[in-house]
Amino acid sequence: MITKYIAALGFLFLTVALSAQEKRLSKEEAVRLALENNFGIKVAGNQVRIADNNQGLLNSGYLPSLTGTAGANYNELNSTTAYPDQFNADGTPREDLDIDHAESQSFNGALNLNYTLFDGLGRLYNYKRLKEQYQLTELQARETIENTLLQLFSVYFEVARLTENENVFKQALEISTDRITRAEYAFEYGQNTKLDILNAQVDVTNDSINLLNTKQLLANAKRDLNVIVNQSLSETFQVDTIVRFVPRLQLDELIGQAKENNVTILQAERNLAINEYDIKVNSSGYLPTIGLNGSYGWNLNQSAPNSFLPGQVIPGSNRTSLTFGLGASLTWNLFDGGRTSTLVRNSKIAYENQEIQQEQVALEVDRDILNALASYVNRLNVYQIQEQNVLTNENNFERSKEQFQLGRITSIEFRQAQINLLNAQTNKNLAKYDAKLAELQLLQLTGQLLNVDF
Repeated sequence: MITKYIAALGFLFLTVALSAQEKRLSKEEAVRLALENNFGIKVAGNQVRIADNNQGLLNSGYLPSLTGTAGANYNELNSTTAYPDQFNADGTPREDLDIDHAESQSFNGALNLNYTLFDGLGRLYNYKRLKEQYQLTELQARETIENTLLQLFSVYFEVARLTENENVFKQALEISTDRITRAEYAFEYGQNTKLDILNAQVDVTNDSINLLNTKQLLANAKRDLNVIVNQSLSETFQVDTIVRFVPRLQLDELIGQAKENNVTILQAERNLAINEYDIKVNSSGYLPTIGLNGSYGWNLNQSAPNSFLPGQVIPGSNRTSLTFGLGASLTWNLFDGGRTSTLVRNSKIAYENQEIQQEQVALEVDRDILNALASYVNRLNVYQIQEQNVLTNENNFERSKEQFQLGRITSIEFRQAQINLLNAQTNKNLAKYDAKLAELQLLQLTGQLLNVDF
C-alpha cells in the first residue's frame, strides 16, 4: 500500500530537486534587469529624452530663422501680325509677320533672414520654463522607477514566500509519508488499527494538494516577475529568501530628510516654478517686440523676340539682377482687447492653486510617512512574534513526535501539532515579507528607495 503512495508522489520530489539546479536571481540582478528592460521605465526614459530636446538651444527661440525661396517661369509665344492694305517701299503688299515658338524664361532665388532682438522677455522665461519642465520630467521618471521597483519587490518577495512555503509543505509531505510507513508496520504487528493508516493517507493527500497548489502559485509568480524584468516567460530561477532590515537609527535619519527628498514634494515645487514662469511669459505681451530682417535675391529674365515696329522684330534679351535688403522692425501691441491681461490674471490664479496643492501634498506626505512608519513597526513586531511562535511550535512538534512514537498520543493529536507548526511557519514567511515591503514603502516616501541596499 505504501508503494503506490510513494509512486504517486514521486514526481513532486523530483521537481523540487530539479528546482535546486535553477539559476539564482539575486535582488540586485532583478533590479538591474528591471532598470534596463522594464517597459514602463523605457517609456519614462524616452519622455526624459523628449524633455531634454525641448530644453535645448534649438527650441529656445534665440536662434534666427533663415528661409530660402526659388521660382521659375516658362512662356512660349506664337503670334501673327497682319498688315492689311500696307505696302512695301517698292509697292508690293506687305507680308504678315509670324513669330513661332518664341520662348521666355524667368528665374529667381532669395534668402530671407529674421531675428528677434527683444520680445518682452517672453523668450527668456519660456526657456527657463522648459528647463523646469525637464527637471519635472526627470522626477516623473524617477517616480515611475520607484513604483516599478516596489512592484518588482512585491512580486519578488511573493516568489520568495512561496518558495519557502513549498519547502514547508514538502517537509510536511515527507513526515506524512513516513507516517504511512510506520502505520503499516504497526498494523502488521497489531499495535494499531486500520484507522491510523487511513488517517495517514488522508494527511498525505492533503499535504500533496497543498504542495501542488503552492507550486502552481509559484510558477505564476515567476511569470509575473519575468514580465516586470522583461525576459522570457519560460525563464526559471531561484530567488534570495534572506531579508535584511534597515537599522532603526538610520531609518529615523532618512525620515527626517523626507521633505528634501520625497519625489511628490519635489514635483510640486517644480510645478510651482513652472506656474511662476507662466506668469512672466504671459506678462511679456505688455512689452514691444524688436526684430531684424535681411534679404538677398537674384533674378534672371530671358525675354522672347517681339514685333516692335512694322517690319522689324526685336530679338530676345537677358536681364540679371541682384538685390540686398536690411531692415529693423518694432511691434507694440498697445491694446489686444484684454487678452494679455486675462492670461496674466488666470496664470496668477493657477499659481495660487499650485501653492495650495503644494501645502496639501506636504501634509499628505507627512500623513503617509506616519502611517507607513506605524505599519512597518507593527508588521516588524508581528514578524518577531511569529518567529518566536515558530520556535514554540517546533518544540511542541518535537515533543509530540516523541510521544507519538512512544504511543502516548494519537495520530490525530500528532497531526494537530504538525498543522500548528505548518501554520506558524507559513505565517512567519508572510510576516517577514510584509514587513520588508512596508519598509520599502516607507523608504520610497523618504525619497531614499534608490539609495539603499535591498
